[in-house]
Amino acid sequence: MKKIVITEFMDPQAVQALANQADVCYDAALVDDAPRLLSQVRDADAVIVRNRTQMRGELLAACGAVSVIGRLGVGLDNIDLAACEARDIRVIAATGANARAVAEYVLGTAMLLLRGAYRSTDAVAGGAWPRAALSSGREIGGKTLGLVGFGDIGRLTATLARGLGMRVLACDPMLQPHDAVWAQHGVQATTLDELLAQADVVSLHVPMTSATRDLLSAQRVAGMKKGAIVINTARGGVADEAAIAAAIRAGQLGGAAFDVFEPEPLPAGTSWAGCPNVVLTPHIAGVTAEANTRVSALIAAEVARALAL
Repeated sequence: MKKIVITEFMDPQAVQALANQADVCYDAALVDDAPRLLSQVRDADAVIVRNRTQMRGELLAACGAVSVIGRLGVGLDNIDLAACEARDIRVIAATGANARAVAEYVLGTAMLLLRGAYRSTDAVAGGAWPRAALSSGREIGGKTLGLVGFGDIGRLTATLARGLGMRVLACDPMLQPHDAVWAQHGVQATTLDELLAQADVVSLHVPMTSATRDLLSAQRVAGMKKGAIVINTARGGVADEAAIAAAIRAGQLGGAAFDVFEPEPLPAGTSWAGCPNVVLTPHIAGVTAEANTRVSALIAAEVARALAL
């Protein structure tokens, strides 16, 4: 019987579906027990991970019989793809399965940060009435959304944003200006610097590579539209967090929502501490009850297919 090791949380129905066909070792905390994890993968045929399990170095070397790695998500920067290819290990990502969760996070936080009126609960409940102070929030309709990266998540975000009345710009070096995808989604293709100069909301949707590290640098932050909102659901390291926090404090930028950081967890006392109009979340933009079900079902089915179960 084939053995599948699942190192982080997965939908129980998907785990059971695999357990009906294979010997499954499932422990959502296995990622935090390195000795046990190494022991379990030594005779495994497949490993299923999220973003915290680092499939590289000693751990990957221990995977002597592994032929497939399932990724419960889309980012692959925690997996040594070159080493996997050299060893003929297939890597399967849950492409598209969590796109709606991320797209809704982007637009939800954009509306919250633009409006700036949703943090008055304690004041109002306590008898205060800060109506004048909270009457200058901005609507999302008519604003310009700039998408840095235009893959599955960027495209769904664009569709939802246009439904809210937003104008959408996007840049993606993997696409040509004449590609049909731009017109299909009602999006204007542009350069990164032009996008940053025009967008009221900038949302990052690129993988972490040597080319995207510090893509939203301090220099580029300085060239952004005054009052703009920055949203990062991509990867920590793509944006200069200190420069963005400083720009918010200085009144140049209007706020930020960050779901990803470098490193993770975010250490105490960082540049975000005390920064106004900021939403910080622990890498959960793509994790909802519905997305977890979709992602888990997709990876369970694809891993079972790869193992010919």
